[in-house]
Amino acid sequence: MKIKTDDFRVREGDEVKLHKLATITEPIYDSTKDYQDILAQHVVKLSELQELLYASNRFSILLIFQGMDAAGKDGAIKHVMSGVNPQGCQVYSFQHPSATELQHDFLWRTTRNLPARGRIGIFNRSYYEEVLIVRVHPELLESEGLPDVSPNDHLVWRHRFRSITNVERHLHENGTRIIKIFLNLSKEEQRNRFRQRIDQPEKNWKFSLDDIKERGFWREYMHAYEECLSTTSTKHSPWYVVPADDKQNARLIVSQILVDNLHGLKMHYPKTSSARADELLEIRKHLQI
Repeated sequence: MKIKTDDFRVREGDEVKLHKLATITEPIYDSTKDYQDILAQHVVKLSELQELLYASNRFSILLIFQGMDAAGKDGAIKHVMSGVNPQGCQVYSFQHPSATELQHDFLWRTTRNLPARGRIGIFNRSYYEEVLIVRVHPELLESEGLPDVSPNDHLVWRHRFRSITNVERHLHENGTRIIKIFLNLSKEEQRNRFRQRIDQPEKNWKFSLDDIKERGFWREYMHAYEECLSTTSTKHSPWYVVPADDKQNARLIVSQILVDNLHGLKMHYPKTSSARADELLEIRKHLQI
C-alpha cells in the first residue's frame, strides 16, 4: 500500500479538530514480516539520504516529536532512525526546565541544541511544551519569572505562537528544514499501554503516578494541541498528524514522511572540479608504487 504522506499534513490555515482525525487507519503492512521489510527499506533510504545530506552540506533537518504520554515517541525514534549514522544525528529529550534554563527565554534551551548543516537533530518533546503543558498547568508559567504576565491572558499564548513561527521561519530561511510529528493517540489506547506498563515487569520503569495525573487533563491537552497545530503549521514548517494507535503503522508513516522530505531537498553530491580531478589522478599514481 502506497503511503501518501500529504494525507497527514496540516495545511497552513487549517483548523484542527483532533476528534475528527483518525487515531488508527488501514494498516500499510500485511504482516509482521511485511512491516519489518517495509521499515528496512525506509531505513536504507534514510541512511543513503543522510549521507547525501552530510556531503552536500547545505541543509540541516530538525525532526520534532510531540504527543501524549505513551504515544510512541521513543519507539518511533528508535526504529525509524535505527540505520542512521549516529555521527550525523543527535537526539534530545526535553523534560522540566532546570533552574538555569528558567533564567532564559523559553526558546533558549532548545535553540542551543539545533542541528548544524549536514546533520539531523531530533527533539523528543520541544519548545512546544511551552504552549502545551505550561498552558494546561499555568502555575508553571509563574515559575518562569516573566514580567506582568498572567496565564489567564490569552495574549501570552498568542505571543508564544508568534515567537515560535518567527524562529521557525528564520531557521528555514537559513537552511534548517523542520518536520513536526504529532502522534495522535486515543485515550483508550493510552489506557491499554499504561496497563501493559503496570502488568509487564520489564515495562514498570516507564510508568509513574504522574502519568495518571496528566491523563486526568486529557480534554485540556487536546484543546491546547488543537490550537497549537492550527496556529503553527506553516508551509515551510508543517505539522503531520500521524495515527498512533498502531505503533508499527505509525513508524512506517513517520519514516516515509522523513524520506519524502529529504528527497524533496533535491540534494546532490558536490561536483569535482577539473583541478581536483587532476589532483586525484596524481594521487592515484602514487598508490600504484
